[in-house]
Amino acid sequence: MREVAIIAFGQTPNRRREVHHNDAEMVAPVVADVLKEVGLSRRDVDFTCSGSSDFLAGYSFSWTMAIDALGAWPPIQESHVEGEAAWALYETWVKMLGHEEIDVALVYGFGRQSMTSPRDVMVLMNDPYLETPLWPDAISQAALQARALLDAGLCTEHDFAEIAVRNLRHAESNPLAQLSGRFNPDELLKTPTIASPLRKHDCPPITDGACAILLAAGDRARKLCKRPAWIRSLAHRIDVQALGRRDLTRSRSARLAAEAVGAIGRHFDIAELHAPFTPQDWILQREFELSKDTVLNPSGGIHQGNPMMGTGLVRFGEVAARIIRSEADRGLAHATQGPCLQQNMVGVLEGE
Repeated sequence: MREVAIIAFGQTPNRRREVHHNDAEMVAPVVADVLKEVGLSRRDVDFTCSGSSDFLAGYSFSWTMAIDALGAWPPIQESHVEGEAAWALYETWVKMLGHEEIDVALVYGFGRQSMTSPRDVMVLMNDPYLETPLWPDAISQAALQARALLDAGLCTEHDFAEIAVRNLRHAESNPLAQLSGRFNPDELLKTPTIASPLRKHDCPPITDGACAILLAAGDRARKLCKRPAWIRSLAHRIDVQALGRRDLTRSRSARLAAEAVGAIGRHFDIAELHAPFTPQDWILQREFELSKDTVLNPSGGIHQGNPMMGTGLVRFGEVAARIIRSEADRGLAHATQGPCLQQNMVGVLEGE
């Protein structure tokens, strides 16, 4: 099978609101950065794929605006997924495995949550007949999952607070993080709930931002990057859509994806988990059976920022960047989409 690697990653600073740049102006700098990192121009890219959401943008074909950042004339090979940009990475990886004429590919994602209310808009991902008409907002659905964990006696609110403390502490070393700092779990638990049992520290911040990843195949990757982050395997699985038909204390799709890439029981130096809420971070740790010496969310997790629809792509990019910089040899990257961890993608990245 053809070898494909991530050779460069870039992202914008995570901001609560991007008032000075439109979609194209957010994407253009990160695309320029990843190309400059390996000494390529936009004409050297054989295929481009993006991820975004028209629902978040508030108008149809919003992704076409960002193409202005790519220099799309003369015409380029281009594709788009309506959703998390990690799935754009998956599409591109599969395409590169089967099309040898594609040696270099660009994947990017962007989201501007400040233009709408993601808490309400993301309800449209639910079952359109039975759940969406009830309009359970995204935080309330996550709270339902958290409550299921507590009622089952599997964990406590203190466990959720400890996850937030860990992520915020790790974010201190990340200059692009939106939130960071040193906190005490007991102090966090004194803050009011937003949707019981979730508090502010359990939820992702509103974030505007963009990110980009550059892929290359085989010897081309080795020529362009001293230490490529090789994508050894990727897998995508999905749970049933209806919340009442699955066990919310688990994420079966995450487990199946991890099993498909052979991640269960393997050693990883780092693991970046796309868990929009702290209880979901706890669920993923259990499903992946990560060892105690694996560093979880070294970039800061959700507190780094949550630029829908690019957070999952950021998770992959952060793992790749640390491998490229020789800070890790093997990493697990994860991306999710849908209510209560409905869809999951897991990847194993390794250095030479």
